[in-house]
Amino acid sequence: MNNETFVNKILQNVGIRELNEMQQTMLKRCQAGRDIILLSPTGSGKTLAFLIPLVMSVKTCEQATQALVVTPSRELAIQIEHVLKSMGSGVRAGCLYGGHNMQTEENLLKNPPHVIVGTPGRLCDHIDAGRLKTDTIKTLVLDEFDKSLEFGFTDEMKHIAENLRAVKLKMLISATEAVEIPSFTGLRNPSKVNFLEKDESLKKLKIRKVMSPQKDKLETLLKLICTLGNKSTLIFCNHRDAVDRVAVFLEKQGVVCQTFHGGMEQIDRERSLCLFRNGSRYVMISTDLAARGLDIPEIQNVIHYHLPTSEEAFTHRNGRTARMFADGSAFVILNEADKIPDFITNEMEEFLLDENARLPKKPEWETLYIGKGKRDKISKSDVAGFMFQKGALLKEEFGLIEVKEQFSLVAVKANLIKDLIKRISGQKIKGQKTKFEIAK
Repeated sequence: MNNETFVNKILQNVGIRELNEMQQTMLKRCQAGRDIILLSPTGSGKTLAFLIPLVMSVKTCEQATQALVVTPSRELAIQIEHVLKSMGSGVRAGCLYGGHNMQTEENLLKNPPHVIVGTPGRLCDHIDAGRLKTDTIKTLVLDEFDKSLEFGFTDEMKHIAENLRAVKLKMLISATEAVEIPSFTGLRNPSKVNFLEKDESLKKLKIRKVMSPQKDKLETLLKLICTLGNKSTLIFCNHRDAVDRVAVFLEKQGVVCQTFHGGMEQIDRERSLCLFRNGSRYVMISTDLAARGLDIPEIQNVIHYHLPTSEEAFTHRNGRTARMFADGSAFVILNEADKIPDFITNEMEEFLLDENARLPKKPEWETLYIGKGKRDKISKSDVAGFMFQKGALLKEEFGLIEVKEQFSLVAVKANLIKDLIKRISGQKIKGQKTKFEIAK
């Protein structure tokens, strides 16, 4: 199979018609064999841009780890592994991250996958224990490397780099160039692919201010949500406590919402992202942890409940909407006592709230939790078959299916989910009894 046919097969598998300009440039530069620094905005398709040349370099006939992708967060690691597997390239992939079952990872490394995706700390654990063999790794990708430095993973990334003595190609990926390239990366005359200045999303993004009469902006936030209606909305706060406080207030007012921050257990973070992705929740409140790297498509509105602490944070928050070819809006909630940072223009158009707006309608989807996942050999097709046969649902009556390590989640029409649970209670999925309940 020639390269063009191979790439076309991947695009067909992931549901994309053609590579964008940035992805095409990356493919050409990687084939030239030089180390690469890719700078491109959030939502521009960076993951596919580095994964396609990566899998093209893998020799599937060799049962050894040939490429390593290092990411700053668990969610990003899981997302990259998912994209890798969806490409259908024949390349085996595995994921290593803190909070994941260690025995599962040890078993994975006994039959090493071609590509490993992982977080810095957990990768160091496996390298130091001798479980992750590094002498066959030829390609290293540091994804969102500036975020890894910001999170304090400098020592871990340096340790990983020092243990990769056979690497021939290094790729550093970022959505910002506001950081100095660390010397430990050992880049050799790197080729820079910079698409930051070509970001078209800001032209499509409308940034407007919403004035709050009170310093406590909760009531204004509620009115804004009611005015916007049932559109996917991501609300940014600066602290975990604020995220929880805003969520408690909104839920008491009848707004169905989800939270996301670093203080939550990994399993709860995964569940929150899924409920937001599949339409079971229109509103998610988060710290800046959700500003970059995560697979949250088609967000229509971003709300800055708190003013961001830096221009970079402001840019990446706004980058969650108006992604690729879509339009989007960002709203900055202000009180007259707020000091507006220099990087936010004070000439924003004011967005007037509808004082008579009612609460958004409840989402048309709910999410079914199934207590079996990948470790129980459950696949998406197993879940779909179960929904058809045991659940007696039609294709249009259930939506996005996500299979995690320990559980599975599937979107179901909200008006059907209670009767569904009654029908499937006590039933087996792939010969295994398990728990079925509405995911919260």
